[in-house]
Amino acid sequence: MGQPLQQILADDALMFSNRLAQPLIVAATAAAWSALQPLLPTPVLAAGYSVGEIAAYHIAGAISAPQAIRLGASRAALMDACLQAASPQVLFAVSGVAVRALAALLARHRLYVAIETDADSCIAGGLVQDMVLAASEIVHLGGRIRVLPVTVASHTPLMDGAVLPFSQQLRREFSANPQLPVLSGLNGQALIKKEQAITVLSRQMVQTIHWDACMDACAEQGVTAALELGPGAALSRMLRERHPQIACRSLSEFRSLQGVHSWLHRLRCGSCCVRRPSEFLRIRHQLQKRFDEIGRHRWRIAPVNQRHD
Repeated sequence: MGQPLQQILADDALMFSNRLAQPLIVAATAAAWSALQPLLPTPVLAAGYSVGEIAAYHIAGAISAPQAIRLGASRAALMDACLQAASPQVLFAVSGVAVRALAALLARHRLYVAIETDADSCIAGGLVQDMVLAASEIVHLGGRIRVLPVTVASHTPLMDGAVLPFSQQLRREFSANPQLPVLSGLNGQALIKKEQAITVLSRQMVQTIHWDACMDACAEQGVTAALELGPGAALSRMLRERHPQIACRSLSEFRSLQGVHSWLHRLRCGSCCVRRPSEFLRIRHQLQKRFDEIGRHRWRIAPVNQRHD
């Protein structure tokens, strides 16, 4: 006999429960980094999505794995303490509507943009009863709604009661500056001081996460390859779609740690062995000039298509 339906639903709710999910996400990321770090080159920066920003500071050397996991568990507990049984909270994905226009609509219903991922897609949060009232207006504007299996409206003012106690715990746990820049989820700024980390990690509980700005910062910083360490592949997919020039993969796509190492090794070798398009253009110009000088104007140099094998 299979499990009763009630038991299956209870197990599903437990799997997505905030108090378990947050520390487990941090722990999984820290474990992956522990195994991969000896095989990989030193990263140029780290970034994390929501609670993943805590794990990013572990990767950057500012806090240990146990400290990061404790912070993840504390963050979840403090957020759960902001819940009220009579007013359940929700996060829901919205796409197909300009975020600027959507923000005004949400505000009328006491809802908030929690995470901005693109000009026309975001995660919104608030009370379930307010989402129900706003849903028809969002659909009328051409938007699509997907309710997420999350029961806390993170990155909205509903988490205000968690900010001060979490800030105090961050001060107890952070004892060193990060050894490499960590992108702030609030605006994509590269942070290198522990004081900045403490401020941002506490403020992001009640303010919008601009993941689109973090992705743009990766491109602006000259990142050529990105590896997603946490569970799933959503972040690498978003970065690949927004900045296709960056080679993006998720750890979940590989069958072994050696596969990750081999992929990055091929990328590094390719960058050394393959000429840049600007070099081809320079050589082409020099050759054309030389042909013109010797009077062989009937010759022309065809464009060269660069291959990346």
